Amino acid sequence: MNSRTLDPHALEVVRAVGARGGVGAAAELLHVTPSAVSQTLQALGRDIGMPVTERVGRGVRLTPAGQALAAASVDVAVALERARAACDALRTDPGGEVTVSAFASGARMLFPGLLTWAQDVPGLRVVLADGDVATDRFAALTDEIDVVVGHHPEGEDPWANIGRRIVPLLREPLDVALPLDHRLADRAWLTPQDLADEEWISVREGFPVAEVLSAITGGAPRVTQRLNDFSVVEALVAAGHGISLLPRYTTSTQGRFRLLPLRGVRAARSIAALARPDRAERLAVRRVLDRLVAEAASLTETR
Repeated sequence: MNSRTLDPHALEVVRAVGARGGVGAAAELLHVTPSAVSQTLQALGRDIGMPVTERVGRGVRLTPAGQALAAASVDVAVALERARAACDALRTDPGGEVTVSAFASGARMLFPGLLTWAQDVPGLRVVLADGDVATDRFAALTDEIDVVVGHHPEGEDPWANIGRRIVPLLREPLDVALPLDHRLADRAWLTPQDLADEEWISVREGFPVAEVLSAITGGAPRVTQRLNDFSVVEALVAAGHGISLLPRYTTSTQGRFRLLPLRGVRAARSIAALARPDRAERLAVRRVLDRLVAEAASLTETR
């Protein structure tokens, strides 16, 4: 075996094929051609003396050797980034570009303060993106984005054992939004029993708020509309078209509707930052993660 061919790029290619389940998807992730991915895999197989992929129907999958290399690639990538971070720590202004994404309401909470802070950090450029995905899709985004802010229903642990660095940020309660003329609008708080037979406006299935709603209604909420834009949901509630669960810290009633807490049930979402373990070793990424923790703390301290 010619160990010189086990360079970080080749290992990253194997890792991408395993993570994305095929050559084409790996090529898209790595921004290269499928032919380049195939050539790298073939060369690597020749050098270690055994194939790293095998045909399955029209696609390919990693062989045991390929799986072993993909697993080892994580440690190699972490070690390389740790070495770079050690050098960065000696610079007076370690910076670079860090990409950060978040679901819409999380971006509204955290991005303004994060960007204000980043403007005063020499050499650091933070590039923001928004986009909401189902709970089980946040981890996959870290292959393309340095830091991904995700959310899941409180009490669940959907990102355990997924090979990502998870940095908890905050717990955000989910409150019930009611039209001003609703029969329950004058209450100080509500219980799930108060809400039996109500018509709900919710987010799409598979998203954290929908999962919480299903839990507090016994698994069968009467959902009349599904929309992921909370500003639209707020407008529909204000117009009397139903009630909804909305996040406490990013919902502004502005006198248009009531927002009441729930008692006797767990109604909240947990918000965390996710990063690949190698990227999380970069000094610039670590600084961004630390700042997100600080931003989240400032939000909860004022409420």
